[in-house]
Amino acid sequence: MDGSKRREEILDRIQRSSAPVPAKDLAALFQVSRQVIVQDIALIRAAGYGVIATNRGYILSSPASAGRVFKVQHTDEQLEDELCAIVDLGGTVENVMVSHRVYGRLEAELHISSRRQVAEFLKDIRSGKSSPLKNITSGYHYHRVTADSEKTLDLIGEELKKRGYLAGPKEGEEEAYGEAEHALLHGAGREIPDAPQDR
Repeated sequence: MDGSKRREEILDRIQRSSAPVPAKDLAALFQVSRQVIVQDIALIRAAGYGVIATNRGYILSSPASAGRVFKVQHTDEQLEDELCAIVDLGGTVENVMVSHRVYGRLEAELHISSRRQVAEFLKDIRSGKSSPLKNITSGYHYHRVTADSEKTLDLIGEELKKRGYLAGPKEGEEEAYGEAEHALLHGAGREIPDAPQDR
C-alpha cells in the first residue's frame, strides 16, 4: 500500500471511530513504524483535517464554523481568567503562539474548550510539567480561537478587551500572522499532500 492510500485509510478510521485511535494500533494495522504514522498524521493535518493527538490516541475535532487569532498579554496569575473568558462564551482555544526574535514562531496545540480542561492545563503548569510559552515574550502571545459563529468570536474579543488582555500588534506582525493564519483557518484545499518518500 502506498503512503497516499494509507493516509486516506488512517483518516477514514479516525473519522469512523467513536473512541481515540492509538498510533501503535495504526502502526500494527498498516505494518509501519509509529514514526511513520506520526508523519502521516502531520500530512493529514496539513491538508486541513482537524486531527488531535490525545493521551489515548487520535480523534477528529468537531468542525467549527469560525476562527480568529487574538493577540493577548497577561500575567501568569491571569491565565485562568483569560482562558475561562474564552471558553465561557463558547470558544475553543486551539493553540498558543509566540513570535520570538531569535527562535521565530513557536506554537503549541491546546484544544481547550471547557473549564475542566482549563483546570487540567493549569494543573500541568503549576506542577512544573510545563511553563507558559508566553513567558519568553514578556507575556505577549496569540491564541487561535474557534467558535460556532463570527458573532461569538466578536463577543470573545470584546470580553478580552474589557478585561484588559487584548493587545495590539507590533509593527509588521499583523501581516505575517494574518497570512499564516488565513492559510491555517481557510486552507487552499483538503487534498492530503504526499510525503517526500512517497514521491
